[in-house]
Amino acid sequence: MASVDNSNPTSSAASRRRSMHQFLGGGLIADVLLWRRRNTAIAVLAGFTSTWILFELAGYSLFSLVANALCLLVAILFFWARAASLLNRPLPPLPNLEISEEVAGKVAVEVRVWINWALAIARDIAIGRDKKVFLQVILVLWMVSTIGGLVNFFTFVYIGVLLALTVPVLYDKYQDHVDEKLGVAHKVLLKQYDAILIKTGRKSSKEKKTQ
Repeated sequence: MASVDNSNPTSSAASRRRSMHQFLGGGLIADVLLWRRRNTAIAVLAGFTSTWILFELAGYSLFSLVANALCLLVAILFFWARAASLLNRPLPPLPNLEISEEVAGKVAVEVRVWINWALAIARDIAIGRDKKVFLQVILVLWMVSTIGGLVNFFTFVYIGVLLALTVPVLYDKYQDHVDEKLGVAHKVLLKQYDAILIKTGRKSSKEKKTQ
């Protein structure tokens, strides 16, 4: 039987990419966040960047932008159709304006994966099963609260999109180094957590494990 060469860095890197891809749901969203669908990722980044520039730098509001865009679209289609009827030209090539069951099913599957992932994390925190996840969630929520107090909603959403399109792919590439740093930070947080438990008269995690 041929042995597997675990020292191959390409093989280990591919394994990490697969695990990260599965962690993100293993579908279209994971492909975009890891830049496996580069054109789609670039389109998402360009779209959100343009939206942020319109709302924050140009001073547009959401309702005025949507209303102006719809007004322009309706006017173009109306005059196009009128000119086509007068000149015996074909009508505007409008697509079939409906969502197919296949597209709706794919979106539902993607959303279900993320909702189940969030509910599983919430359950682990609620029953006190995973202290590491609890600390990670607290840290993320604290960062969200801090950033939310400094910027408005659209800027906050734009920052979230930038982080979603950069953090997963960078972690996938430098997973070993990041895990090492996170392990050190996790130990420091656990020490602080145990110190708080001791001050409040409760048993630390080490004492619970020895019992």
